[in-house]
Amino acid sequence: MSDYQLYINGQFCEAEDGKRLETVNPASGNIWATAPAAGESDVNRAVEAAYQALHDGPWASMTATERGKMLFALADLVERDALLLGDIETTDSGKLAAETRSQTAYVADYYRYYGGLADKIEGATLPIDKPDMHVFTTRDPIGVVAAVVPWNAEMFLTATKVGPALAAGNTIVIKASEQAPAVLLEFARLVDEAGFPPGVVNIITGFGEPCGRALTSHPLVSRVAFTGGLDAARRVVANTAANLAHVTMELGGKSPILVFDDADLEGAMNGAIAGNFGATGQSCVAGSRVIVQAEIYEEFLELVTERASAIRIGDPLDEDTQVGPLATQGQRDRIETVVAESVSQGAVVHAGGARPAGLDAGWYYSPTVLACPTNQIQSAQVELFGPVMSVLKFTDELEGIALANDSRYGLGAGVFTSNVARAHRVAAAIRSGIVWINTYRVISPIAPFGGFGDSGYGREAGLDAIRDYTRTKTTWINTSDKPMANPFVMR
Repeated sequence: MSDYQLYINGQFCEAEDGKRLETVNPASGNIWATAPAAGESDVNRAVEAAYQALHDGPWASMTATERGKMLFALADLVERDALLLGDIETTDSGKLAAETRSQTAYVADYYRYYGGLADKIEGATLPIDKPDMHVFTTRDPIGVVAAVVPWNAEMFLTATKVGPALAAGNTIVIKASEQAPAVLLEFARLVDEAGFPPGVVNIITGFGEPCGRALTSHPLVSRVAFTGGLDAARRVVANTAANLAHVTMELGGKSPILVFDDADLEGAMNGAIAGNFGATGQSCVAGSRVIVQAEIYEEFLELVTERASAIRIGDPLDEDTQVGPLATQGQRDRIETVVAESVSQGAVVHAGGARPAGLDAGWYYSPTVLACPTNQIQSAQVELFGPVMSVLKFTDELEGIALANDSRYGLGAGVFTSNVARAHRVAAAIRSGIVWINTYRVISPIAPFGGFGDSGYGREAGLDAIRDYTRTKTTWINTSDKPMANPFVMR
């Protein structure tokens, strides 16, 4: 049993009321670790420490170049401990170790990217329309940042918030998911080792009530960066009515993958497999609606069915495993309900559709392929966050685009075609924040990430993200030797 602690004001500590939460290994269904369940007083301590560090002490007086160097130091430590952090994340969330280890190592590049940008956040000199005035802008830190991170990609989604927030000179309080907080509480040790001044980075965990509510509504919080589900997002937005914090939301998706009849079938199949069964389907950009042109529909359906049926399911710590367990029992139960309802609506199961044989312990569900007669089938409408692919048919380009856009979500989309002109047309017509052409589920610290509609607003990663962690300040300087004119004399 591993027992973790909160990290507040540079110290590892327990919740003030002594409450703890248990976290379960999804591969076995057994409790493997505990962590403090932060309450309102713990949130207050963390936010007040962040506020103090923002306005007083070494961080407040540090140059942008020095801040950047600290992010580079953190990147080196993350890279050094990538295997350890990956295995902890796998044990706590059920994600494949092959993915968590490599993803954590790559996360180091996000800290390096923002470390390099820290001293390149520039203002501008304005060609003002008034004589004897020198006017310029600077970009100041926005304030204390509250970052709320889900369980499905904690190291990655933390980096997309911590990197730009610290590069811009802010301080931050991170709320790790109560369902799988261990990796971020372990990450706190690296923050401490990197030498960040006390209060600059604080890491807590606890339930939505009271911890999440107290954090996102706290009067000293100026910025909320939230990744999670739509219902929780609505509560966060309501919470920020109390503090008028600037909010960005990276929410769910029901992303389409359009496969045209001129596509390379091997590449398109690999894109559909990656988009649906990578991370056991527990990805906000899961391409869970695969929309295939009628001429190749049957062939494509046969190919993905064969590939899905051959996927190796098992222990996520085993490097040979291709699909692991779902993170929670509730997820699996919901998927079973939705698949059953979809079948009753006319969907046909071509692969999976049940728990895998021989894996009685843990929360496993077989990679599933459903042939759906319409886009109104339940599995094609709701975000399942699991290994379920809904395959639909379209006849021409306009119908394909219409089906792709027939969703309240708009996070990601894939287009597979050998026609370059069509690729540009379709990408422009699809309403989503990301479009991948002849590839899928690729990320980079350089590329912005975010959605349209119910997939949220604001962007993470890329150059633009860092601007969301600053406020523009305009400074006016009277360069005339004469005194300021009498304000009651109009000329």
